[in-house]
Amino acid sequence: MAGAGRLNGKVCVITGAASGIGAESARLFAEEGATVVGVDLSPDSEGALALEADVTDEAQVRGAYSRVREEFGRIDVLFNNAGINPNDDQSVTDTDLDAWQRVQAVNVRSVFLCCKHGIPHLLESGGGSVINTASFVAVMGAGVSQISYTASKGAVLSMSRELGVEFARRGVRVNALCPGPVNTPLLEELFANDPEKAARRLIHIPMGRFGEAREIARAALFLASDDSSFVTASTFLVDGGISGAYVTPE
Repeated sequence: MAGAGRLNGKVCVITGAASGIGAESARLFAEEGATVVGVDLSPDSEGALALEADVTDEAQVRGAYSRVREEFGRIDVLFNNAGINPNDDQSVTDTDLDAWQRVQAVNVRSVFLCCKHGIPHLLESGGGSVINTASFVAVMGAGVSQISYTASKGAVLSMSRELGVEFARRGVRVNALCPGPVNTPLLEELFANDPEKAARRLIHIPMGRFGEAREIARAALFLASDDSSFVTASTFLVDGGISGAYVTPE
């Protein structure tokens, strides 16, 4: 029903909005009444305004938020979702330094820059919500290692917790959204030619399936909206029960 959206009147900036969780969240936020700005390296972001920007570049990040403020007068929600997964199972002894640095730049530096240059706009608007995409791997270990990805998401989780505490009394909530494996094109590509690898992961999910991007988007919507007004500095797990499991049903 028109006027009943949970994000009515809010201006939301979503990074990584051209595909996957970011694109699905942009569509859902718009359905809930938000003015959505999608930011991505691709020009095909979802949203009322699509900005093409490299979120690892400080000048481009600063410029993107300034553009949003000029266009819409305020910013209320930051969903810092952009990230990469190297799609290989490499341990610390096999990981190339350049590959390590690239993952940290996209997954950690981008979140730092978006918070650094985005949160001041939220403060000027009277407060708001910041959602940083971490991962369930930030709270667990794996025998099949993706060390660069895991370390980057651990950093996002810790950063989000500290920012949530720091800005709590200034009206800005900061939470880490920690999805489990999600059925996105990235995951489909990873497992397309290796059903055994997919099965090895599925067995650890109590629900017996991967998540859907829409399910993660709904969690992001909760954190973006006033429904979560007493939630900050949290590790918000949406992982199908993986992090709570010892063994799963047969």
